[in-house]
Amino acid sequence: MINIAIIGTGAIVSSHIKSYLEFQDKCKIVALCDLFEDKAEHLAIEFNLSVDIYSNYKELLERSDIDLVSVCTPPYTHADISIDFLNAGKHVLVEKPMASSLAECDAMNQAASNNNKLLSVIAQNRFTTPMMKLKHVLDTKLMGPIVHTQVDSFWWRGHSYYDLWWRGTWEKEGGGCTLNHAVHHIDIFQWMNGMPAEITAVTSNTSHDNAEVEDLSVAIAKYENGSIAQITSSVVHHGEEQQLIFQGKKARVSAPWKLKASTSQENGFPIEDLELEEKIQHVYNQIPDLKYEGHVGQINDILSAIEDNRDVLIDGKQGRQTLELITAIYESSSLGKTVKLPLSEDSPFYTREGVMKGATYFYEKKNSVANFTNNTITTGGKYE
Repeated sequence: MINIAIIGTGAIVSSHIKSYLEFQDKCKIVALCDLFEDKAEHLAIEFNLSVDIYSNYKELLERSDIDLVSVCTPPYTHADISIDFLNAGKHVLVEKPMASSLAECDAMNQAASNNNKLLSVIAQNRFTTPMMKLKHVLDTKLMGPIVHTQVDSFWWRGHSYYDLWWRGTWEKEGGGCTLNHAVHHIDIFQWMNGMPAEITAVTSNTSHDNAEVEDLSVAIAKYENGSIAQITSSVVHHGEEQQLIFQGKKARVSAPWKLKASTSQENGFPIEDLELEEKIQHVYNQIPDLKYEGHVGQINDILSAIEDNRDVLIDGKQGRQTLELITAIYESSSLGKTVKLPLSEDSPFYTREGVMKGATYFYEKKNSVANFTNNTITTGGKYE
């Protein structure tokens, strides 16, 4: 039996608890920890959990009966908490974003390596049937080389969203919608299409004057072969339509699933390539639906990895690559220049202190509430 401790009992924690409860034959939640103990206590009652309650996670470090820790705290705490538990010999599953800086990511990965423990970063949208099918289609190369990618990470959050005490500041949240919302789609983008060679970006705050951070960003990524990707990150889009579109030389595919293939007429104008469309659709249809999706799918992955002594699908190296792209967007938009990848330790945005010093501050955070009474959230990723 794999014993679980969960650190942080904010809005996302229910997804972790529900997921672990799907696998009661494999694991058991034995501890909840939050600065506000009453929140943890209410959760224990809500989910009928027989657990120990803590307000300081360090009290858990010496417990020999804990195997895996879910870190569900604000981003600026991820590195310290994860490193402490890895050094204590525990596996770690950390919520997105992995950390507030590349320096912290490197320290987390080093701790995982030093202690021979698993470090997995939440990217639950990879664990969806549409994304797994799309990834498989892209891997066949039937579409030809990718020439253009469109990433629309559209979300909508009201003005009060940034009133929560840790949100809306570079110090505690580490960034705005690019880091904390588009992280899902930027992760999928680099997983499916690889890392680009350079980033040029602009950011803005159009609707949330109670936050230092951006609520809208547009980035252009360019690859060595000339392929271009446009990445829009937003919390100002009503309807929250989210999509990834990959245009190959021979065909176009996307999530939500849409397929179109063209060939050229004598005069250069397009004509449908029905034969290629049929081949690609056949590949797509052959991939079975996932048994477990979202957080349930990712938690099943790490539980199985612990049991089978294997790697996880999304490790700390993958998490770092996603943050590297996001960091490049912030560096480009803040300094007004194109940023080359990969980023090195010489990047002015490599450390958390560097990000805080160099980032664009749009407004002053005006309000601060300890908690919201309503913890209902939307997590996107339907792709229907």
